[in-house]
Amino acid sequence: MLGDPSPSARGGSTRLRSSSDQVRFRRALTLLAMTLVVPGSAQLICGSRRVGRLATRLWIGALLLLGALALLAVVSNAAGLWLATNPVVLLAVRTVLTLAAIGWVLLLLDARRLSDPPTMTQRRRLALAGVSAALTGLLAGPLLFGAHVVAVQRGVLLDVFGATGAADSHEGRYNVLLLGGDSGATRWGLRPDSVTLASIDAETGRTVLFGLPRNLADVPFPADSRMAAKFPAGFDCDECYFNGVYTYGVENPELFPGAKDPGLEATTQAVEEITGLPVHYYSMVNMQGFQDLVNAVGGVTLRVRTPIAIGGIGGDVTGTIQPGTRHLNGYETLWYARSRAYDDDYSRMGRQKCVLAAMLDQLSPQQVLLHVEDIAKASTELVSTDIPHRELDTFVALALQAKSQPITTLSFVPPMIDTSEPDYALIRDKVAAAIDEAEGESAPRGDAGSKRAGTASTKNARTDEAVEAANQSKDLGATC
Repeated sequence: MLGDPSPSARGGSTRLRSSSDQVRFRRALTLLAMTLVVPGSAQLICGSRRVGRLATRLWIGALLLLGALALLAVVSNAAGLWLATNPVVLLAVRTVLTLAAIGWVLLLLDARRLSDPPTMTQRRRLALAGVSAALTGLLAGPLLFGAHVVAVQRGVLLDVFGATGAADSHEGRYNVLLLGGDSGATRWGLRPDSVTLASIDAETGRTVLFGLPRNLADVPFPADSRMAAKFPAGFDCDECYFNGVYTYGVENPELFPGAKDPGLEATTQAVEEITGLPVHYYSMVNMQGFQDLVNAVGGVTLRVRTPIAIGGIGGDVTGTIQPGTRHLNGYETLWYARSRAYDDDYSRMGRQKCVLAAMLDQLSPQQVLLHVEDIAKASTELVSTDIPHRELDTFVALALQAKSQPITTLSFVPPMIDTSEPDYALIRDKVAAAIDEAEGESAPRGDAGSKRAGTASTKNARTDEAVEAANQSKDLGATC
């Protein structure tokens, strides 16, 4: 008769199954580890060799390409910036990252299948499933997040920046018109609150900011323009000041045939005639979008010299930003830049330049990466510009160079310029002198920060020193 197996036989069988199960589990972990390090290697050993060869070759090719691109970016900053700001390249990168995430996950799942989980004990099957899930998240998460970041960056490039041809620099400089204003249901940048012309050295990034007061009278226009024919003595209608040029252009588009934005064209013509410099590009900043951008990057640190009103001028003062070194949120930074309840337009111009300097100095690539989606959303609402995306790498490179160099500022405010009777010849002379001095080509033709005798200052005495320092400075960052 056949009897039951002896206890020793049953114990040996159990140990054999346990040992075999342990071997299969270790083999499964090995296959997953191989797939983690070299995608396709598990399939080369015990799966579809065709799939394994294809995946391995793609992986090696991707590593070689990534290494070549990294080396190129290290050797040439220009090439690296071009890659990072080219919509076609970004689309390709997004596609590759997405496909890599999907393909890698599929290879992991296949490696798990090859380990034959049904033959394992339940405890080891659950452990293997947990390891597989963890590796899937470890691999797919960063790749899909990277694809998302690239997609957001590409979207900003296409939504914000133009698709027009690039403009040549003028005498080695790019001149970018910066306009700041509020937007509303029917108001985008009308009667701009802030007008600045940034003149940027095309090689070094050294920048000079020319501030133009909103209350300049008798604004001139190019001699061959229709505005000059209509206003031969300057923009001299009743209560016609510089900040009204935009609105006048919008309301009289027939004076600017072919212009997509007659108000912008009118303002550009005026700025060119006032400064004697051609305007290559413009950038119009929506103040509400600016508030969102500051919030997106976690605020900005500013040195507040005097109490700054929150509100006022058409409404009640609802708060005050107290003096001292303050880390301000978007709402506070916006009021720091625009408030004039306790001061005047010229004080505000100085503070706006300090905000520009602080943003340039404090905004880091790490902050951009951490807050990329919020920044992208704010940027599409913040800026309207005609800088073509194909030129963005050039301007990013110049901005990085500008971070390490002093920014010169020159604002045409009292007492240097009487805004009710501006000396536009003097303004053009000061512009040329400031550029010459910034380039180090010659001695300045006049002290850009000097006071013009006989003109009245309308500034509040409590902020004279701070305003003078910010509006006429050889190093804006140090001044602010």
